Amino acid sequence: MLTLKRISDEVFYADADIIMLSRADLDFLKAQTLRNPRRRARLCTHTGVADRLHEMLIINVRETYVRPHKNTNRPKSFSVLEGVLDVVVFDDAGNVCRAMRLGAYGSGLPHYFRLHQTRFHTLRTISDLVLFQETTVGPFQPGDTVFAPWSPEDADVAACLAFLSEMDAAVSKLRASPVS
Repeated sequence: MLTLKRISDEVFYADADIIMLSRADLDFLKAQTLRNPRRRARLCTHTGVADRLHEMLIINVRETYVRPHKNTNRPKSFSVLEGVLDVVVFDDAGNVCRAMRLGAYGSGLPHYFRLHQTRFHTLRTISDLVLFQETTVGPFQPGDTVFAPWSPEDADVAACLAFLSEMDAAVSKLRASPVS
């Protein structure tokens, strides 16, 4: 098993010059996800926040709330390795503009997504669990992440659940609309 450096209950860094992940490593990350109140965990394969390239393996479960946010001047990409998720993009007022469903390679769904421009977005886990790789540029600066002012904070569980329900309804309506 890979040697990990624990940053928090949700964040781990691989502590090796060469990184190879095994099923045991991913099983550990899945177990951490289920233990955490926010129902998520990530394994960073970059060496630290100052790195120019950030690559992370992230696991979320169906009830995971990812607060809508945008990353200033930071393109990012997602590649789904297991499970299904929606990438939901909002306008600045909080209206759902697009929802792209991604699945693991071989699922019949697109498995890769890249967001070039700064836009409010969130991830919504559709399957019981999703494992995906996120890649973005560094260095990480907390001020570069702008949370949507119309979205609830993680600590307000009831508001988060209500938000997810409203967002799910908006995504369903968007998917049911005929394409013009």
